[in-house]
Amino acid sequence: MTSEGPAPRPLWPQVRRGGRHPARRLALQTLFEIDFSRADPNETWQRGAFRAGLTEDAAAFAWSIIGGVLEHRRQLDEEIATLAPEFPLDQMPRIDRNVLRIALYELRVAGDAPASVVIDEAVELAKLFGSEASPKFVNGVLATAVGGRETGP
Repeated sequence: MTSEGPAPRPLWPQVRRGGRHPARRLALQTLFEIDFSRADPNETWQRGAFRAGLTEDAAAFAWSIIGGVLEHRRQLDEEIATLAPEFPLDQMPRIDRNVLRIALYELRVAGDAPASVVIDEAVELAKLFGSEASPKFVNGVLATAVGGRETGP
């Protein structure tokens, strides 16, 4: 075969994904990888955004979360330790820890989404990537963070 002619077309349509849920998902995956392997944040985010097929706006939102969590990680971790004293941060599953970091960043710093939306999104990410106990744990910690309101499983 030669390399002449048009490039082969993918077998599936190239749909760009927008919205905050895929962006939060990418932010979680990026923060998890950084936490796990000390990977370069920008490179990890770019690779993930490409693989996920995110729109420019969704990728930018993901990066704003990643950058914000990294910038405020110390304060976020201190709050997590206060909210869940029976679970030391270094023993908490990385997924749960990063889901909580993202949600607390959105609640405390970004402030551009209602608490109920932030908590629902965090619980969904915990369901997708965490253990069986993760959604309930994340919901409980975040409900405490916003004043004890339960938002559902």
